[in-house]
Amino acid sequence: MEHNETVELYQPRHTLIGRDSITRIPDFLRRLNAKKVLVITDKGLVKIGTVGKVTSVLDEAQISYTVFDGVEPNPTTRVVYQAFDFFKSNDCSVLIAIGGGSSIDVAKAVSILSANGGKIEDYNGVNKSAKQGVPVIAVNTTAGTGSECTAAYVVTDEASKSKMLMVDPNCLAFLALDDPMLMVGMPPSLTAATGIDALTHAIEAYICSVPTPYTDALALEAIRLVSRHLRTAVRDGSDMEARTAMCWAEYMAGLSFSNAGLGLVHGIAHQLGGFYNIPHGLANAMMLPRVMEYNRPYCMGRLASVAQAMGEKIDDLSADAASKLAIEAVRRLCADVKIPPLCETKFRMEDVDTLAKNALADTATLTNVVRPTLDDVKTIIAKTYFEGVVMKKVNANG
Repeated sequence: MEHNETVELYQPRHTLIGRDSITRIPDFLRRLNAKKVLVITDKGLVKIGTVGKVTSVLDEAQISYTVFDGVEPNPTTRVVYQAFDFFKSNDCSVLIAIGGGSSIDVAKAVSILSANGGKIEDYNGVNKSAKQGVPVIAVNTTAGTGSECTAAYVVTDEASKSKMLMVDPNCLAFLALDDPMLMVGMPPSLTAATGIDALTHAIEAYICSVPTPYTDALALEAIRLVSRHLRTAVRDGSDMEARTAMCWAEYMAGLSFSNAGLGLVHGIAHQLGGFYNIPHGLANAMMLPRVMEYNRPYCMGRLASVAQAMGEKIDDLSADAASKLAIEAVRRLCADVKIPPLCETKFRMEDVDTLAKNALADTATLTNVVRPTLDDVKTIIAKTYFEGVVMKKVNANG
């Protein structure tokens, strides 16, 4: 883009990042004069005690709340309407989302519906709501989605099995909160998938068609932090330096893509989540290397900078050679944190035509560095699938 154009930037009104930051939540609820709060989360986080850590803070501050724990991975319109009904029937005025992207996205959807009415399907696309949503406090428990700080949310349309991406500043959180203490119990596989999700956000924002100096700086630092700290966070979940660094990485990556754009990795990943319920971070991780290969001829210089941010030595290398190192570094990181191949999911090759068609129409794909064709997308998906099949055979044969 031309940097003399006027650019509007979006971010949460308030942000807290750091250990024990959840203890500050009552301060912000008092600013909102909150009478009753709806906590939106999932049963898993209730069971392991993460939700209790937050609600105990509310109890101590004598703040009235009720809990909706019906969030599921890749939340559907059904879950959104259930949470919305809960919000209305309990006469709540503020939302606290506790979880990863799924819980935060449901809270954003409820926030928009509460202020604007209608059906959630009405808001599919860009800037579709008229009014600011009701206040959301987004308590993030995974270092990946960036959902706590973005002007976007994703809901699966059950009828079409496709994901709707809503890009809308009216859904921005009143308070985005990243407390690494809530992430200590994340299993290694989830730490890995959400960490590569953050890396995907940063790389796609950096090589998208509409970057800015602001989003570039955030993206490159996020890439550097993920490359330095994700392996440690996966290996030792109690390492607070690594956990805190990943909080900063995913937040910065979220701000970057929220203000620039994404690309074809997300366009495809949204379909894999909608069709097969593959967790979003995992779907991104599976698709990232192959989409980078496809995009490489159109952004060699930028991918060279990605390689450098990932710790690769690019001095005296051509942009062509350095850009290849970025893809190698991503593949190596995915292997080190044990990202499984696409062939180990419920993916079916017979669905590839529909998946590719939906990916082309996805809002995220609009800012890919180059406009792909339907055959391009089908080929990328097929190559990703069969690459895993071949590797499994090689490993099986020793």
